[in-house]
Amino acid sequence: MSDSSSIRLRRLAAAVAVSAAVLGLAAAPAAAQPGAKPTVVLVHGAFADSSGWRDVAAQLTAQGYPVRTFDNPLRGPAGDSAALERALAGIAGPIVLVGHSYGGAVITNTHDPDVVANVYIAAFAPARGEFVQGLLNPITYPGSRLLPPALQLGVVADATGPGGSNLDGYIGEPYFHEIFAQDVDAATAADMFAHQKSAALTANLEPSGAPSWSTVPSWYLVSQQDRVIPPALQRFMASRAAPGTTTEVDAAHASLVSRPAEVTGVVVAAARATQR
Repeated sequence: MSDSSSIRLRRLAAAVAVSAAVLGLAAAPAAAQPGAKPTVVLVHGAFADSSGWRDVAAQLTAQGYPVRTFDNPLRGPAGDSAALERALAGIAGPIVLVGHSYGGAVITNTHDPDVVANVYIAAFAPARGEFVQGLLNPITYPGSRLLPPALQLGVVADATGPGGSNLDGYIGEPYFHEIFAQDVDAATAADMFAHQKSAALTANLEPSGAPSWSTVPSWYLVSQQDRVIPPALQRFMASRAAPGTTTEVDAAHASLVSRPAEVTGVVVAAARATQR
C-alpha cells in the first residue's frame, strides 16, 4: 500500500470515529450504560468480619455483579455509616447495600443517592430513635441467647473511645458455634470464631437516625432458627422496612455462611427489581 493510500485510510477512520461520537454511537463506559448491573456492597455485622461473605461474593461475581466488602468498624451506627458513605463515594453507578445482623443498622443509617436497594440478612432495621439493645427486649421478643456468659466483655484499644480504649463485647469460644452458627460444621464454626471482631457495647445503645429504608426499596431474609435476633423480631422489622419483599430461610443467624445460595438469590432479586 502506498503512503498516500495509508494516509487516506487513517483519515477515513478518524472521520468515522468522529461521526460516531457525534451521533452518540461511540461506546460509553460500562458504569454509565443504562441497565448496567449494580455494584453489590456487603456489610458484615458484629462477631464477624468480611470473610463470612466469601461464598455469597463468589456466587454474585459468577453472575456478573461487581462486589465490594466493607470492613465494618463496629463502633456505632453513626460513625460506621459515615465510614461506609465515604467508601461508597468511590463507586460509580448504582449500588445495592447488603447488611447482616448489626450491619443492617449501619445500612439503615447510610444515605447515598446511588444506593438503589437495601438487603437485610437476619439484620437489624431500626426506626428513628430505636437502638439494638432496645430492640432485643426479651419480654417483647424472647429467644435471643446473646447473653452472659456467652456474651463476654473486654477492653480494647479504640481511638474513638474515651482515653483511647473501649469496652467491647464478643461471643466466648465455648458458645460461638451453638449460638451464632449452629447449622454449620465444627470446622467452619472454628474458622468463623477465628475471624470474629468484637463490637463496642455503646454501638448497641446508640439511637438510630432517619432510616434509609423509608425511601430506598428494601428486601429482608428472615433466619427461622436464629438464636441471636429472634425470628419474631426480624419479622416485625421486616414488616416496616420490606413489606412485600420479605422471605424466610431455615437457617441460623449466619445464613450467609450456611445458605449462601438463598442469600445470593435475595440480593439478585433486589438488584434486578431496581436495575436502572
